[in-house]
Amino acid sequence: MSPEPLFQIHLVLGYAAWLLCFGAYIWPWLKRTDPVEAHRAIATLHSFRFFGLVFILPGVVGNLPPTFASFAAYGDFATGLLAMAALLTVRIRPLFWPLVVAFNVVGVVDLVVDYYHATVLGLPAIAGELGAAYAIPIIYVPLLMITHVAAFYLLARPRTSSTRSGAEGLVH
Repeated sequence: MSPEPLFQIHLVLGYAAWLLCFGAYIWPWLKRTDPVEAHRAIATLHSFRFFGLVFILPGVVGNLPPTFASFAAYGDFATGLLAMAALLTVRIRPLFWPLVVAFNVVGVVDLVVDYYHATVLGLPAIAGELGAAYAIPIIYVPLLMITHVAAFYLLARPRTSSTRSGAEGLVH
């Protein structure tokens, strides 16, 4: 089997496995948790996105198209820094909430543009060039996208009286 269908199968199964895990264990907890704590958990996961700089680290990846590698690396880096800033400002709600929105917007744009670049540049056919970083789009990216969607849902959902107490500053 050629690299392209293998990569696509891996990617689809990465989403399937994370959706099963997320639906069974993570989503029920996030929905019933205080909004600040739920977004702290998501921000903590995304704070590790500095690791995306590996796409431009010589010796770790092979000959990736520069358009893909640079945008993916710096988009992840920016998202990770914004997530860390959100975590650092958790006690300053007027800063925390805009940073939560910012890291999620930047993160989704990064992932969508990365998918676009990967498709246009034929990355699935040269997936072996990812080297050790192959696990990022297969294992890590599906969870990142799923948690971004969850974060937007949690930000947009109406607050009940039980969740309002932890969400001061969110709606105002």
